[in-house]
Amino acid sequence: MTTAARAWTPAQRGIPVTPYPFSAVVGLADLRLALLLTAVSPAVGGVLVRGEKGTAKSTVVRALAALLPEVAVVRGCRFACDPAKMDPLCPDGPHAADSPVQYRPATLVELPVGATEDRVVGTLDLQRALADGVKAYEPGLLAAAHRGVLYVDEVNLLPDHLVDLLLDAAAMGRAHVERDGVSVKHAARFLLVGTMNPEEGEPRPQLVDRFGLVVNVSAPRDAKDRAEVVRRRLAYELDPDRFAARFEADERELAARIVAARDLLPAVVLPDRELDRIALVSLAYGVDGMRADIVVARCAVALAAWHGRELVTADDVRDAARLALPHRRRKDPLDPPGTDEQRLEEALKEADAQLEEDDPDDTPPAGGPEDGGPDSSGPDGGGPDGGDVGGPIEGGPQGTRGSSDDGASPTSSSSPPSPETTDGSSADQPSDEDGGSGGNRVGGAAAVAPGSAYRTRTLSIARRGEGGHAGRRSLSLSRRGRVVGSRVPTGRLAGAPHLPATLRAALHRAATERSRMGQAHRAGGAPGNAVSRPMVLPRDLREAVHVGRESNLVLFVVDASGSMAARKRMTVVKTAVLSLLRDAYQRRDRVGMITFRGHEAEQVLPPTSSHEVGVLRLASLRTGGRTPLAAGLRTAAATIATERRRDPRRRPLLIVVTDGRATSGPDPATVAPALAGVSTVVVDCESGPIRLRLAARLAAALDADLMPLESLETGRAA
Repeated sequence: MTTAARAWTPAQRGIPVTPYPFSAVVGLADLRLALLLTAVSPAVGGVLVRGEKGTAKSTVVRALAALLPEVAVVRGCRFACDPAKMDPLCPDGPHAADSPVQYRPATLVELPVGATEDRVVGTLDLQRALADGVKAYEPGLLAAAHRGVLYVDEVNLLPDHLVDLLLDAAAMGRAHVERDGVSVKHAARFLLVGTMNPEEGEPRPQLVDRFGLVVNVSAPRDAKDRAEVVRRRLAYELDPDRFAARFEADERELAARIVAARDLLPAVVLPDRELDRIALVSLAYGVDGMRADIVVARCAVALAAWHGRELVTADDVRDAARLALPHRRRKDPLDPPGTDEQRLEEALKEADAQLEEDDPDDTPPAGGPEDGGPDSSGPDGGGPDGGDVGGPIEGGPQGTRGSSDDGASPTSSSSPPSPETTDGSSADQPSDEDGGSGGNRVGGAAAVAPGSAYRTRTLSIARRGEGGHAGRRSLSLSRRGRVVGSRVPTGRLAGAPHLPATLRAALHRAATERSRMGQAHRAGGAPGNAVSRPMVLPRDLREAVHVGRESNLVLFVVDASGSMAARKRMTVVKTAVLSLLRDAYQRRDRVGMITFRGHEAEQVLPPTSSHEVGVLRLASLRTGGRTPLAAGLRTAAATIATERRRDPRRRPLLIVVTDGRATSGPDPATVAPALAGVSTVVVDCESGPIRLRLAARLAAALDADLMPLESLETGRAA
């Protein structure tokens, strides 16, 4: 059975609130092109949009759904089976060949940050299980997004296990559900689009690599463009229908072009020469694995189809490389993110030179109109703003698109610290041997970069948490992990049911009821016939108690006074803190950093998920002066109190890096009550043959664990 695909306008779809037109967006050409390419070929692998707040990321993504062609589905199928190619593994199937067909718009499913795993993949339908005694499956968001768009806002804040589920389903086109006694497989092919603000932290590089395309966006830097954005937004809010009518012709043109490109896609040919170009660019650019080559090839084919050509050209490969490669070259998890346009341009030129050297007589097509390339007079879908959504990407070292957002990231304006270990001679600022007799000396920016980070001992909170944020540091009650018991659910079942405990509760209830009926009979009551009841009632239900790992707020309090620098220990201390930062990144913690020197403490890094910022702040750490240890602890107590009000579920772990000296301010022991109940580790940096053991006294006052600096290292990282 075959069905014809048609493009629907928002009015035909019956959408109650008219979405902002896709073609009315000013600028953002790279983002619009990337979304359109994934609409043409979902095999590209989705789009990750990076940009500061207020750059229309969500607006553009939501507008894309209105351009997608309608979807033909089997009537009554909860998994949106395609009548032309029915899924033999559909849980609602098998469907008959003459099953009734209905048409509906492509769905846009938004995944909130607080979604649970059972809401994403589906779970056991407990109502039917208890009422009818059958094992039934309740579909989740992955099933709802099939053949549509799955939009994840703030994807960098989504728990890692949920991101893994999404990316696995997007890569395989099928969701596998193995939980609560349910084993289900169903199709889950969707356009995965994620947006994020780099200021709120970077996701794992492995997760970023699973997105096919990554686009950086930023607000317009031209006053006229900014004014046009505001003008259009105000006009839209005043009368959405009238505003949308202005761009209806452009919307129809884009929707029709998507349908035409999808139809042309199977006929597009990728020549061997362009395959060689893709391989050479990937090698020259230094990407890992083979996913980059595959994504560039798929993107280049989609670009050719979008331009109405049946042959992939060198320009298609170049444009695809600029969308699919820059985020794949990042080597160290703590290196600042961002694109390296200059290096990519060099890789493209190296590939061209290599191809010319191998076959100097075979000149690759330029991709212009005279040789089958895109015709500038054809439909570009850019709308009245004049933007060419389907045109070549402006890239390279002089390009303004694709890299203009780097300034939005706190880490992109500075180069990463050198990974090479230095001798540390320039890090020591002039100070007296006791770290304070010479007054408040302000040292310059430390010129020493941290040495090569190493694998540290696992520092964790000894007490078990009561259900914090998913992570990999401290033990805590969670919805995943080892089952350690059961409990009566409070309200709706939050986790998986504990079947043995549920059966025990049902048996205990039944025995109690029989006992009461027997007592009533012996007291002279009429027993009558017992009413038949299900063995398990809803009130018998018990949920499993899991113990897993949680992430914490790891707050560093680093002594940057002269007593640390005078003994040439700052290089070792910086390397240790860098290693702890990397450990916090791997365990999904939020991190913050406080330094103290002179007469005061400074919060150099407010609590954040952006560990890269901590690396940069550590590299530029200033040293010298007296040692106001009490001020550093007082600032830490205030920071922890503020974060507790913001997020009571995230427990703090305080790491104090000091030699214990306090040559300025009150006795540090006076601040201990403000840190009562906070899990603390004191890293003792004292060295030399004569030791005062002041860090040990501080640890005793804070009821903290004491750890010598040299004991942090458990072995060099591979």
